[in-house]
Amino acid sequence: MSMALDYAMETANGAHCGELQIVTADGTELASLDGLQGLWTEEQFLKLVAGTNRLVEFTDGWIEILPVPTRTHQAILGFVYRVLYPFILELGGELYLSGLGMRTRPGKFRQPDLLALLDAADPRNQNAYWHGADWVLEVVSPGDPNRDLVQKRSDYAEAGVPEYWIVNPLNDTITVLTLADGQYVEHGLFRPGDRADSPTLPGFTVDVAAVFASGEPAKREGS
Repeated sequence: MSMALDYAMETANGAHCGELQIVTADGTELASLDGLQGLWTEEQFLKLVAGTNRLVEFTDGWIEILPVPTRTHQAILGFVYRVLYPFILELGGELYLSGLGMRTRPGKFRQPDLLALLDAADPRNQNAYWHGADWVLEVVSPGDPNRDLVQKRSDYAEAGVPEYWIVNPLNDTITVLTLADGQYVEHGLFRPGDRADSPTLPGFTVDVAAVFASGEPAKREGS
C-alpha cells in the first residue's frame, strides 16, 4: 500500500488549524500524528523527511508540512536559478533549489527556495542537509507572506547567513538583506526597471522586471 505524509488545513474560529496525518494515495487517513507534535527528535524528523516527497520544516520538536508551490512561484524560482547558476559555478560554489534542507541551529531546519555556498568544499556542504549557507532566497507565498518577510528573516539571521533575498510577487519587489551584527539590514529594495545586485556575489545582477515577467503565463501565438 502506498502511503504519504500530509498536513490537513482546516479553518476554526477564523484561525487555521493543522493536522499532521499519514494518508493513503487516495487520501484516506490512516493515522493522526498530532499527538507527537512538540516531541519529535531531530533523528526522527530526518527519517521522516527521507521517506516523503513533501517539503517539511522542523522547529524544536514541531513538524510543519509546507504547502505545494504555485506555478508562478516555481516559474520565478526557475528563472533566478537559471540566471544565477552559471555565476555560482564559475566561483566554484554550489546552488540548489528547495528540497535540500538547511539546519539553521540545533533543533531547527528550514527549506529555502534557493540556497548557495560559494565554495563547494565548504564543510557545511553535506549530503543530507546543509549546515548553513552563504546566500538564500525565498519567493513570498501569497497564503502566508509574513513567513518569508518576518519569520524566515529571523531564522536566516540566527543561522548567520550573510545574505537573504526576498522575491515578492505580491508587489513586484526584490529585497536584498545583508547581515550586520547578527541582524539583517536592507542593502536595497528593487522594483521593475532596476537591477537587483548582491554584495555577497560581486558582479551578479538580475533584471527585476524579467524576474516577475517569468511568473506570468506565456502568451500563445495569436492570443
